[in-house]
Amino acid sequence: MKNSIEKSFLDSAECIKKSVNLSEIVEKAIKEIISCLEKGNKIIIFGNGGSAADAQHIAAEFISKFKKDRKSFPAIALTTDTSILTSIGNDFSFDRIFSRQCEARNYHIQREKSQDNSSFRQ
Repeated sequence: MKNSIEKSFLDSAECIKKSVNLSEIVEKAIKEIISCLEKGNKIIIFGNGGSAADAQHIAAEFISKFKKDRKSFPAIALTTDTSILTSIGNDFSFDRIFSRQCEARNYHIQREKSQDNSSFRQ
């Protein structure tokens, strides 16, 4: 068991080292978020499974604070209302649980293809 635990730590450390290669992508995302907020828009966050919990956590950080006390930023996680999620999934398709919420809230979305074809932005 100890070997398995140590391997997990070493694998995690290696993953963090490789994350340095993502700095340009992260910088681009940060600039998009700043631009969105400067235009008076909201940050819309979503995900499936564990990423749904991450979406809620990130939205909370925008609204509350992250590292320092500052003005609250408008952010919404589309993963919090289980009744909406399941009704859209049952009545339409689970492929539409986020886009349908954006439609209902009059969020104008611009689809942007990502490497995994899963992201869009307001």
